[in-house]
Amino acid sequence: MNENELKGHRQIVLDTETTGLEPSQGHKIIEIGCVEVVNRKLTGNHYHQYINPQREVDAGAMEVHGITNEMLADKPVFSQIRDEFMAFIQRAELVIHNAPFDVGFIDHELRQLDASHQTIGLTNAIVDSLVLARGKHPGQKNNLDALCKRYGVDNSQRDLHGALLDAEILADVYLLMTGGQTSLSLGSSSGGDSGGEGGEEIRRLAAGRAPLPVLQASPEELERHKEKLEQIGKASGGNCLWG
Repeated sequence: MNENELKGHRQIVLDTETTGLEPSQGHKIIEIGCVEVVNRKLTGNHYHQYINPQREVDAGAMEVHGITNEMLADKPVFSQIRDEFMAFIQRAELVIHNAPFDVGFIDHELRQLDASHQTIGLTNAIVDSLVLARGKHPGQKNNLDALCKRYGVDNSQRDLHGALLDAEILADVYLLMTGGQTSLSLGSSSGGDSGGEGGEEIRRLAAGRAPLPVLQASPEELERHKEKLEQIGKASGGNCLWG
C-alpha cells in the first residue's frame, strides 16, 4: 500500500465463517475474508485465512459453507493469526453484513486470548450493511443474495458461503448501494440502464487504472456559454436554473 492510499478513507469489507451460531456455546471462527477499499475504490489488497477451531464444525454450519473438519486440521489457530489480522484492519472502517454476528465472534476470540482486549467496535468504526440495506429497502429481503439480484452483482459462484468470496461480493454491493459503481458499462445491447436494479453484470475496473483527463473549456467556449445562458434567461423570464 502506498502513502497516498494510507492518507485516504480506508475501508475493509469483512466476512467470517464459523463452526456454529453462538460463541457463548463455544463456537469458533474458521475462516476470515477481507477486501480493502480506499476512497471507494477496490485496491486488490485482501486478507484471507482458514483457522483451526480446535473443535468440531456443526453439521448445520457445514451445510452452509462446506468447510469440513479435515480441511481445518492443518490450519493455524486464532492466536497464531491474530496479529496479522489485526494489523490488516488497523485504522480502517469495517463494512460487515449483519455486523453483530461477525464482531461478536471476533471479540470473543480476542478476549479468550486477552480478557482486557477492547471490542472491535471501540478500535474500529463499523458500518452494518444489513442495517443500511433495511433502511433503503424496508420490507424487502436484504440478505446478500437478494441484494446481488437487486443491484445486478454476479454471485453465480456462490453455491456455498465463503468468507473471501462473500467479502468481495459485499464490496460490490456496498459501493453500488451507497451511490458508487464498480464498473462502467457503455453500449448496452439491451438499451437499458446498466446500474441499479435489473442492471447488467458488474465488471470491476482495474484498481490501478489511470485517472480520466479533465478538459478545460476555452475562453471562446466560456463566452458562448455565457451568451446562451443570457438567451435562456430572457426566454424564461429570468428563471434560468443554470449559472
